[in-house]
Amino acid sequence: MRIVIVDDEPLGRLAVRQQLAALPEAEIVAECGDGAAAVEAIVRESPDLAFLDVQMPGLSGFDVLERVGSEAVPAVVFVTAYDRYALRAFEAHAVDYLLKPIDPDRFREAYARAARATERDGRERAAGRLEALIAQLAGRPREIVAPVERLVVRENGRLQFVPVASIEWVEAAGNYVKLHVGATEHLMRQTVERTAGRLGDRFVRIRRSALVNVSAIRALEPYGKGSYVVFLRDGTKLISSRYAGAALRRLAET
Repeated sequence: MRIVIVDDEPLGRLAVRQQLAALPEAEIVAECGDGAAAVEAIVRESPDLAFLDVQMPGLSGFDVLERVGSEAVPAVVFVTAYDRYALRAFEAHAVDYLLKPIDPDRFREAYARAARATERDGRERAAGRLEALIAQLAGRPREIVAPVERLVVRENGRLQFVPVASIEWVEAAGNYVKLHVGATEHLMRQTVERTAGRLGDRFVRIRRSALVNVSAIRALEPYGKGSYVVFLRDGTKLISSRYAGAALRRLAET
């Protein structure tokens, strides 16, 4: 098992490291003291398991998962002092957790459960459970964090970052989205609704199945009742729904 440890407190990382020292099959590939470093390490190392502190300054544990995205998310054991609401959510979505201070017996139980889940379910089902968890906790008060600057995609077995600024538009494809970057397309396992939330107001929704980078719009042309032809900087032409007309008119007025 290749493992990443994430905790902003050195003693927190030490506690997990000491427990893993008794497990010969466990290999620690990275230790991170903040959320930004955790995102980089998870994408770079593609671990099987992450021990992830929930409450960290800057990016919380949940923010780390949002930035990593479904393509790269490993099995996760949260290390937390969170309240009972969150613990019920972890249990409901088959994501394990450890309460601080860590109990050795409980640690071994969580580790064994994560190992079984990794072997049985694979990344896709683990990603689905974590997405459901984040959606359930979305209404809880949290620090305001800026929209993501990069998305993670899997290409030919490798993970890579795609800068949001380079994406012209996003197209829904069932439970996936297609990112259009010039002549290149990237497929990412995520719904268009979730993607819209991660991109923020830099993108405008021109129909249910399409988001467009505001900075990529070269021109707008009226088309039918309230609709527009949206001309992009790469030459792409898209037709908006009439329900998106008001948002596009506001762009033209700014």
